[in-house]
Amino acid sequence: MSPPTLSAPAPAQMPVPVSARDRFAPALRHPVTVGVLAVVLAGAVGIGLVEGAGTRPGAAWDALVEGMFGSPYAVGSSLNSAAVLALIATGFTVAHRAGLVNVGGEGQLCAGGLAAGAVGVALPAGVPAVLGVPLVLVAGCVAGGAWAGIAGWLRASRGTSEVITTLLLNFVGVGLVSVAVHEEALLRQPVTSSETLPQSAPLPEGARLPLLGSVESPATAIVVVAAVVAVVTGVVLRHSAIGLRLRSVGHSPAASARLGLPVTGLETGGLAFAGAAAGLAGASLVAIAPYVLAEHFSSGYGFSGLVVGLLARGSLTAVVGVSLLFGFLTNGGINLQLAAGVPASSVQIVQSLLVLFVAAAMFTTARDGRAS
Repeated sequence: MSPPTLSAPAPAQMPVPVSARDRFAPALRHPVTVGVLAVVLAGAVGIGLVEGAGTRPGAAWDALVEGMFGSPYAVGSSLNSAAVLALIATGFTVAHRAGLVNVGGEGQLCAGGLAAGAVGVALPAGVPAVLGVPLVLVAGCVAGGAWAGIAGWLRASRGTSEVITTLLLNFVGVGLVSVAVHEEALLRQPVTSSETLPQSAPLPEGARLPLLGSVESPATAIVVVAAVVAVVTGVVLRHSAIGLRLRSVGHSPAASARLGLPVTGLETGGLAFAGAAAGLAGASLVAIAPYVLAEHFSSGYGFSGLVVGLLARGSLTAVVGVSLLFGFLTNGGINLQLAAGVPASSVQIVQSLLVLFVAAAMFTTARDGRAS
C-alpha cells in the first residue's frame, strides 16, 4: 500500500475590499434618494429662473406658498387639480401594469368632457343632483373608455402600437371639442353678443358637482371620488386575481397566453380602464365652476397626469402623493406670476426637469444593475 498523501491546507481567502461606491450604491439607488436628489436639482434650477426674473427667492417662495396654502380657495382649487391628475395617473398605472403605455390621457379626457357636456346640457333644469351628477360622470367614463378602446381594438386586431394610436387620438379629441363649442348646431351657447365665448351653455344646477365644504373653497366631490378610485384600484391590483393576471401579462404576454390567460382581453380592458378614468376626470372639469364645456378646458391635464403616472412608477400611494404635489404646485405657480412677477411657466419647467432627472436616475441605476 502506498502511504497516504497529505494535501496542503487551502490558503485562507482574503476578504475582498469593498469600495465606498459599492457600499453606498444601494442607498443611492433607493427611490426615495432618487426623488430627493431630483427635487434638489430641479429646485436649484427653479431658483436660477427666479433670479433671472429679477425676483428675490424669498419673495418668490412666499408667493408660491401663498398660492398653495394661503386661503381656502387656494387649497380647494389645488385639491381639485390633484384629483384630476390622480384619476389620469391611476388609469395610466393600470394600463402600465398590463404592459401598455397610455399616452392618450388628453384625448380621453376631452372625450369624457365632451360627452359630459352634451349630457349635462340636455338634462332638464330641475333635474335632482342625485340623478344629474351620476349621469354626467358616467357619460364621461363611458366616452373615455370607448375612446381608449379604439386604440385597444387596433392593437388587438392589427397589432398597432398603443403609444402611436393613443398619441394621435389626442389631437382628434382636442379637435372634436373645438368643433363642438364653435358650432351652434352642436354645443355652442347661442351667440348673443360679440363677446360671447365659444363654449356650451352652463350645466343645470343638478348636474354640478357638490362642494365639500363652504363656498369659500371650490373643492368638490371629485376629490373624494378620486381618492376612492385610487384606493380601490390599489387593492384590486395588489390583492385580487385580476391584478395578478395584469401583472403576468405585463411581464410576459407570450407566457401568459401559454398559461391560458386572455391576454387580448386583459390588455384591452386595462387600456379601456385608463380611458374611463381619464374620461371621468374630463367630466369633473365640466361639472365644476364655471360649469361649461369650453375650448382648451383640459389645460394639459392629460399630459400632466401622464407625468404623474411615470413618476409614481406603478405605486398607487405614490400616485396620490405626486398628484397632490403637482396639484398644489400648479395652483401656486399662478400666484407666483401674479404676486412675484415670475412666469407661471417656471413651475412647468421645474416639473419637467424633475421628471427628466428621475428618468435619468432610473436609467443609470438600471444600467449599473445590468453591468454588475
